[in-house]
Amino acid sequence: MHRSSRLPASTTPNPLSLALGRMREEGRPVLDLTVSNPTACGFHFPEAAIREALGGPETMRHRPHPRGSLAAREAIAHHHGHGAHPADFLLTASTSESYALLFKLLCDPGDQILVPTPSYPLFEWLARMEGVEAVPIPAWLHDRWDLDFAALDSAAPRARALCMVNPNNPTGQFLSRREWRRLTDFCAARNLALLVDEVFADFPVEPEADHWPTAFEDPNPPCPVFILSGLSKVALLPQVKLGWIAARGPGAMEALEALEFIADQYLSVSASAQVAAPALLGLAPNLRAQALERIRQNIFALDAWITRHPACSRLPVGGGWSALLRRPALEDDETFAVHLLDQEGVLVHPGHFFDLPSEGFLSLSLITPHDTFRLGLEGLSRALGSR
Repeated sequence: MHRSSRLPASTTPNPLSLALGRMREEGRPVLDLTVSNPTACGFHFPEAAIREALGGPETMRHRPHPRGSLAAREAIAHHHGHGAHPADFLLTASTSESYALLFKLLCDPGDQILVPTPSYPLFEWLARMEGVEAVPIPAWLHDRWDLDFAALDSAAPRARALCMVNPNNPTGQFLSRREWRRLTDFCAARNLALLVDEVFADFPVEPEADHWPTAFEDPNPPCPVFILSGLSKVALLPQVKLGWIAARGPGAMEALEALEFIADQYLSVSASAQVAAPALLGLAPNLRAQALERIRQNIFALDAWITRHPACSRLPVGGGWSALLRRPALEDDETFAVHLLDQEGVLVHPGHFFDLPSEGFLSLSLITPHDTFRLGLEGLSRALGSR
């Protein structure tokens, strides 16, 4: 059987995954400080209301529309505000599917997309599965993560789109207004589309984050802009499988018509997710408030821990669910993470998982249940003391 070259040559687990598998086979407990599944974090979900929304009578009628139901798009436009209109949106089954549709729209096989790093390690494989190459563009840490525009400029002639996550995962950094203008002007000058993933935009953590713009605040960008989000983060409901794309800027309506044609070949969004969307978005503020309280509680605990470990520090968290902890780089991050797991039963992500530019970084999930987070930090103390 021929195997597509779009797939990885090997699916051998990395050393950290192998160590985690051994622990679970042995029945050893794990303090998971990487958890990103909000349904496994002890939040209180109004289960009866969610079940009622998902089980409404309209779910028994098949009335497909390639852009998604009007009622769902109206609720999503209301959620985003800033003049968003239902006609701006197309529904998908997930943010990952949104990327796949956009790569189909914008790229021919062999084309490139530009992906600033550090970032979530998803783009490479989503792009490869569409026959597209993801080209990493470095960002360098000074007071902020500054995108290397010289590297961006040299790559742009071969690319069709630039992907940004705002706020970034895992750095938590929002784009400033100046950065937004520079990026949109850059894309306009080089005939690039700008893809802006704002799944974490509803989770501003530190006070200054309230001053950063979202892509919806620019009604007339000079380049085509596609904004991505979904219930996975907005309502802490990844299992409902509902995402969306909004289009703005030059050619937005034509782009949505083309996306509608692509989506019509799949009709992947379930009736239950679309019917439930208005009610679930109505429940979402309370759920987000719980997550933000957890995030701030864990940051407070992390900062208190850092005062007792002055060799460590954390990077600012503008928004999102992750914190980057900087530690003395006495060995590479994966070696330390495996040691931490083996010796203390504490699971963290090494920085290279997110293409951090140097060793000495660990990524911690801030939605981890607080008691688990606190116990994990105690194990981290012992592991650092033994190195």
